[in-house]
Amino acid sequence: MKALLLIGSPRKGKSASETLGAYLLRGLEAQGAETDKLYIYPALRSEERLDALVSAAAAADLVIFSAPLYVDALPAAVTEVLEILHRRLDEHQRPAEQRLVAISNCGFPEAEQNEIALRIYRCFARQSGFIWGGGLAMGGGEMVKGKPLDESGGMARNVITALDLTAEALAGGQSIPQDAVDLTAEPLAPAWVYRAMGNAGWHVQALRKGTWRQLRARVW
Repeated sequence: MKALLLIGSPRKGKSASETLGAYLLRGLEAQGAETDKLYIYPALRSEERLDALVSAAAAADLVIFSAPLYVDALPAAVTEVLEILHRRLDEHQRPAEQRLVAISNCGFPEAEQNEIALRIYRCFARQSGFIWGGGLAMGGGEMVKGKPLDESGGMARNVITALDLTAEALAGGQSIPQDAVDLTAEPLAPAWVYRAMGNAGWHVQALRKGTWRQLRARVW
C-alpha cells in the first residue's frame, strides 16, 4: 500500500500537524506500507512542486491530510489544494480504490471544535472519488507541537494508542475505528489547566518582547 501524508501547517516540522501525521506514517511503515510526506504551503509556491503533489496524490492508495483548524474550518492553503486535486486528479491513472483520512487539531481544548473541518474533508472525499476512511479530531494541539509524539510524556498516551489503532486498521484496508476517534478526542489536560498554561504563555512572550505592560491596552 502507498500512503501519502499531506501536511497543511505553515509551521512544517514545528507543528502539531507534523507531529501527529508523522507518528501515523511511522505506524503504517511498521505495517509494511510505502510512505511519502509532502508539505502543502511550499507546493503552492512552485508549479513543479504542485504537479508533484497532484501526481503523488493520484498514485496513492491512502491519502492522509493533517492540518490545523483555522476559523472553524481548513487553512486557505489546504482548501486551495483540495480544489486543485478535485480538478486534476482524474488527469492521472488512479488506483481502483483510494482511501482518504484526515487529522484535524486545534488550539482550543475541545476536540469537537474540529467537526466542521472534518465534514469538509469528508465532502471532498466523496466528490473526488475517494473512499472516506474517517477523521481524527484533537484539541490542545499546542501541547504536542515541535517534537515526536512519543516524547510528549503521559499526556499523549491516548493519542498514541489511537494512532496505533488507526495505522493497524488503515493498513488492513479498514476505516479509522471508533475507539481511535474517542481516544483522540480525550483532552490532553483538564481545560482549566490548558487555559492557565495558555495565559501564562502570553505573559512569558510579552516579557520577552518588552510589551508586558501593554497586554491590557485597549483601542477606544
